[in-house]
Amino acid sequence: MTNKMPRILLILAGPPGTGKTYMANQIKNLDTTWRLLSYDDIKEAYFDKLGFRNLEEKRNLGLRSWEEYYQKLENHLQKGEKIIIDYPFSYKQEPILNNLITKYKYKPITITLFGDMEILFERQRSRDLKDNRHVGHILKSYNKSNHNVEPDDIDNFETFKRRCEERAYDDFAIGENIKVDVTDYGEIDLASIREWIYSNC
Repeated sequence: MTNKMPRILLILAGPPGTGKTYMANQIKNLDTTWRLLSYDDIKEAYFDKLGFRNLEEKRNLGLRSWEEYYQKLENHLQKGEKIIIDYPFSYKQEPILNNLITKYKYKPITITLFGDMEILFERQRSRDLKDNRHVGHILKSYNKSNHNVEPDDIDNFETFKRRCEERAYDDFAIGENIKVDVTDYGEIDLASIREWIYSNC
């Protein structure tokens, strides 16, 4: 690693349930100079601030969240910070990310996580039902004051699998790329992943 590092955007991609945010935090814990930007944090803030009465309003909050997300990302890029972004990125986000990377002369590197689809489905379903997960993700209507809710916006396995395949989550990459099988998190070598990251810095 040279003393003068290039501007680096570290992208953690892959289907839901692959543990992208967990890995992002593991990387950040090893090097606190990374800035982590989360789309879900922005969307959840809108859930609480505005609420939604139906799926159309929920989708509109998602679009509004993307606008703020890209603005926040651009602000970090303008400052030349080392940034980690994590999401099930697809063709939908690729053009805007490429434009920002080019505009601010960043070097993108991507870690693409993948795994057995049935295991990923069970993981993301378990995560979505945990008490510390924002309930707005699994509801068709939500307001912050309503605590008596039952999940009614959860995909079944076939829908989950079809969306992952159609959007090619586990093939997304911009720049240098490694793919990491996260079917068994106990088999992941974080030290090697960290070494790969800094070999590209």
